[in-house]
Amino acid sequence: MKGIKHFSHSVGQNCFHFVWKPKYAKDPMKFFGVRCDVENFIREVCERHNFEIYELNVQPDHVHLFCDIPHTMAVSKALQLLKGYTSYALLKKHPWLRRHFRKGHFWSPGKFFRSVGNVTADVIQHYISQSQGSWNFVQQRKVTSFA
Repeated sequence: MKGIKHFSHSVGQNCFHFVWKPKYAKDPMKFFGVRCDVENFIREVCERHNFEIYELNVQPDHVHLFCDIPHTMAVSKALQLLKGYTSYALLKKHPWLRRHFRKGHFWSPGKFFRSVGNVTADVIQHYISQSQGSWNFVQQRKVTSFA
């Protein structure tokens, strides 16, 4: 995993662990071809939208994705892109799935997401509690005289 990224007006890391599953508690990825296609379609979305994949694991009944999304993108938008495109592409490539997933809804509306970084919540809490009052946001201006 890479460290903190620097942008023109921001510095940070936007890594997330996503988990989502198919609708109706089905396990369509038990079929090797479907599982490979899900993985390929996820990689396509990530490449198209500049997500950096650190880990991807497609299980028979759910998907795990650990990736870095662009700092300008919301988590909900990232999941919308991932689930929307993969659903569309899968149902187009495997029309037989439409019998099991009505109305073109392949993925369940639920999802799990968690931001992931190089430090734990305890480290952040300790850092914040120890640094209270020591931040100085006022910049010292250099005064020059024109006399």
